[in-house]
Amino acid sequence: MLPTTLINPRDQGNGSLNTRASARHTAGAKRYKYLRRLLHFRHMDFEFAVWQMLYLFTSPQKVYRNFQYRKQTKDQWARDDPAFLVLLSIWLCVSTIGFGFVLGLGFVEMIKLLLWVVFIDCVGVGLLIATLMWFISNKFLLKHQNRDYDVEWGYAFDVHLNAFYPLLVILHFIQLFFIHHVILSASSLGYFVGNTFWLVAISYYIYVTFLGYSALPFLKNTVILLYPFALLILVYVVSLAIGWNFTKALCVFYTYRVK
Repeated sequence: MLPTTLINPRDQGNGSLNTRASARHTAGAKRYKYLRRLLHFRHMDFEFAVWQMLYLFTSPQKVYRNFQYRKQTKDQWARDDPAFLVLLSIWLCVSTIGFGFVLGLGFVEMIKLLLWVVFIDCVGVGLLIATLMWFISNKFLLKHQNRDYDVEWGYAFDVHLNAFYPLLVILHFIQLFFIHHVILSASSLGYFVGNTFWLVAISYYIYVTFLGYSALPFLKNTVILLYPFALLILVYVVSLAIGWNFTKALCVFYTYRVK
């Protein structure tokens, strides 16, 4: 069970406790501490990172309650332990190699696919989404426009990673067992199963992202982050009506990418 304490409203921003505390909690100091721990595996809490990965599927609210506890104890919302990022990277590499085997790619092609997925699909797109959400939340969702209340960029990136993990497992791992015999078949069952995997995966992404920003007490109107659900359902229904197989399109794109 996660430890809980009463939240002091004055501590909900990213403001300082005192001058010395301010120096210790600047963005540069947090970044330096995070990167330094990235080089020391023995200092990472992998057991807790696995706990987070499990609960992102079963009860993501518990994961964000821990983020609130970190804010109270360490005066920052973002993770200070890179263990989650390390495990996510391992998951990404293993699942992408599995995808390469399913597509029948050679060794060199598989390495190319791995580099594309890691540095473009995960890191590149993740940086873009995190920056966009950081800008939108600070520009339009803040209750109070002052520097003591703002969304940390690192937290926005953590929210993306949290939401990306279930999507990765569903599309890059669970789906692999159905690709050849079901999803890529010529029957309507194929694109129904494949597109349903996409529906569930993207729904997880939207919902976990919404939970991440709604956990911040200084944001308002975070329910708008659920609005993409309507577009998602519309695209899903249209795809079934016209027989558009998302997974088949992804496989073609992955193969074209590395040729």
